[in-house]
Amino acid sequence: MDTTPDFDMLRLANQCVELVDAQFGRQLDRTVDSLALLDEVCAELSADEPLRGERFDLWWELVGAYTGQVAVEAYGGQWIAHERAQGAYAVAISGIVGFPFGVADQVLSGEPYKSLASFARALPAIIARSGPLAAQ
Repeated sequence: MDTTPDFDMLRLANQCVELVDAQFGRQLDRTVDSLALLDEVCAELSADEPLRGERFDLWWELVGAYTGQVAVEAYGGQWIAHERAQGAYAVAISGIVGFPFGVADQVLSGEPYKSLASFARALPAIIARSGPLAAQ
């Protein structure tokens, strides 16, 4: 992946905003707080039955891109290719690498105690604890 993923991830994040508005009547504003709304949408998506197949793939892509884009914009990061991103991208923020698509997979799969909002809200504390390591 030699090209920068920024444009593609922004496009997918915007598609997520549009689909959540159209299907759930909720407005996502690309803030960290909006991820709590997206957590609620993800819970509703799988309330009756687990997401599967193409429907899971679509929501995984949109939710992962939105979550990562929020983190990138909130904390001054960037999208990167990473071997642990498993067919997706990761975010790099102040030397810390985050995996929004991994969190999206966990949330959409109904894994207990996983949250898109918690992923983004934890980043400043993780960066602060990293101290001088973040600069390396």
